[in-house]
Amino acid sequence: MTAYGSVKLECKNLLQYLCSLPAGLLDDLYKHPATCMAVFRELPELARYYVMRTVFVEQPITKCAAASWATHSAKSKHEEAVKSMCDLQIWTEFQPQGVALASYTMGRNFRQNLQKAITGGGEVWANTDHLGPDKHGKTQQDLEKYATNRWDILLQFLVGSAASNSLTDDLQQIIIFAQLMKREDYGSSGMKCYSITTKGFQFLLLDKPSQVWFFVSEYLKWAHEHHLDLVAILRFIFEISFTSTGKDLPMENRHADVMRCLQHFREMGLIFLRKRKSHRFYPTQLAANLVNGASQFSSAVSLNGFIIAETNYRVYAYTDSELHYRILSLFCETLYRLPSRNVMQITRESVQTAVVNGITADQILHYIRANAHPDMQKSDPIIASTIVDQVRLWAMERDRLTFRDGVLLNQFLAQKDFEVLKNYAKDLGALIWENSIKRYMVVTRDGHDQVRRFWKKYRKET
Repeated sequence: MTAYGSVKLECKNLLQYLCSLPAGLLDDLYKHPATCMAVFRELPELARYYVMRTVFVEQPITKCAAASWATHSAKSKHEEAVKSMCDLQIWTEFQPQGVALASYTMGRNFRQNLQKAITGGGEVWANTDHLGPDKHGKTQQDLEKYATNRWDILLQFLVGSAASNSLTDDLQQIIIFAQLMKREDYGSSGMKCYSITTKGFQFLLLDKPSQVWFFVSEYLKWAHEHHLDLVAILRFIFEISFTSTGKDLPMENRHADVMRCLQHFREMGLIFLRKRKSHRFYPTQLAANLVNGASQFSSAVSLNGFIIAETNYRVYAYTDSELHYRILSLFCETLYRLPSRNVMQITRESVQTAVVNGITADQILHYIRANAHPDMQKSDPIIASTIVDQVRLWAMERDRLTFRDGVLLNQFLAQKDFEVLKNYAKDLGALIWENSIKRYMVVTRDGHDQVRRFWKKYRKET
């Protein structure tokens, strides 16, 4: 089996990302009341209850007391809530001196600034009241269209369309950093060519919220490596995520790294900025979904679906979009193209080619289901079971064989010699395969030298 199949694209949500950050960075993040409130709102329900119960309590809470707040049937939810709070450094577990039981204490910065947010104090996120009404204001429909167009340009770059020329160098670097594409140099001419990777193939088949969050999480890693202020950028992400779509925000008094991030988000379609010197910008629907997390296999289907898949494995794509056509081409063969319609076929070869590129059967089926035509959505299930079963069977065919490097040992003169060496290789963990009748065995390449040394020593002794 090729190495492609072992590559798995991880798509975590914002809280999971925050849990991976150093404690010191999280402590700096909690110095802003609105950010503490934003983190609080994304906690599990039971964790929010625990925070509200302890935010105004100064003394530590023993583990025994905290455990008594949940019934026995809710023990797993209690453990999940406590773990999420400890991972986010909201609670810290410690052992008081002279006390047998461990206790929890709430982080000082989080406590103080959440108290301010709850009671209405502290610094709030900026607004544009002082700027007056915007004569160039945008409706939600305008912002949604803009966000879709900008995001499609990024996806078109991945599939190699001419739109790649419209991406800035920074965004191309982020795509390479995220390992969605790789850059190859050709000869002494210095020409560079981009080719999509296994992660890139998987990325294309994610739903849009998952795509956006994955790309933003990789952007945060890129920003950290380039020494941008991660705390300021995270605060900015919380700000735009909790701003209603269509509500404008001011450009003034922004951190320099946030201004650079804002231009990147503008190119991704998360932000609408009419021109660089504008005094205000508008978060789009893509930004509003950021904090909500991402689900690689959401059950939601698009209201503007364009795919009809028939039980004869023929696929009709009612779209003029070159991007949609290229994505379908990842796992379908094209029969013919007409204006506003592409007729394609799911075949054994097309599915196995997709598997070689790192795409799973579940991702193929999820993409068809998420983009099913309204007429197809009336069926239950949306995708016929014959298609589901056959796609999975075709994909599984590549998992029937695995390949390992090994060394064949044969031509043993005596059965006793064969058994001695076989048992030694087996005890060593180097035996891959053996045939006692024909006196054949295969050992691992790594264990071959040790098996050979044992054989030479055995032959001398006998």
